[in-house]
Amino acid sequence: MQAALEVTARHCRKETEQYAQCVAANPSTWQQDCHQLKLDMAKCTSSHPIVQKIRRDCAEPFAAFEQCLKQNQASVMNCSEHVHQFLLCADQVKLAT
Repeated sequence: MQAALEVTARHCRKETEQYAQCVAANPSTWQQDCHQLKLDMAKCTSSHPIVQKIRRDCAEPFAAFEQCLKQNQASVMNCSEHVHQFLLCADQVKLAT
């Protein structure tokens, strides 16, 4: 699994799981219903350098994914290609050591 997801899973598991469960439980209203959980997850991950680097380096594919979600709130599966593109980008991000 790519580094950012590993960091998120390791350090922000509770926030990530709560957000994912909320999105799954609210397919047509998740954008509003899960907003606070999204913020909680973002706040948790924002302190990790690899996530910060992915946010910078992969901002364009992530923005496209978020836009797709907004346009397909009732059918988020339509955004699987956007997720794929973002993950491809994120997989290539490395922290300079």
